[in-house]
Amino acid sequence: MLSEKLGADIDADSISSALGGLLAGPDGNLDLAGLVSRFAANADFSDLLGSWLGDGANEALSADGLLAVLGGDKVAGFADQLGVDATAAAGGLAEGLPEMLDQASSGGSLLDMVGGAEGLLGAARSFFK
Repeated sequence: MLSEKLGADIDADSISSALGGLLAGPDGNLDLAGLVSRFAANADFSDLLGSWLGDGANEALSADGLLAVLGGDKVAGFADQLGVDATAAAGGLAEGLPEMLDQASSGGSLLDMVGGAEGLLGAARSFFK
């Protein structure tokens, strides 16, 4: 899915590695709770976040909104790692991250549902093919 949105044929392992770099916490491990916290800290995104973590329909995230939360430099680094345009990367991530969080949070704890951080990366790898 993300590969198509980026307009490139990128293998799942490369996407998974780039996502790991984009979403890593201070310890270098995937920090999904930190990502959720970044969205929750901004009142403009609290309703969006609630829609992704709840069981209803997901509200859309704009590329500009994604850049505001993750930072243009981080998204540009993600794009560079994959060899794609930063604008396309922001758009693809804006479409893909809400659904990934929605799927990972369905019915319980985010990380418990997917088998921890490695499980989440595996889920992301299959989701973003």
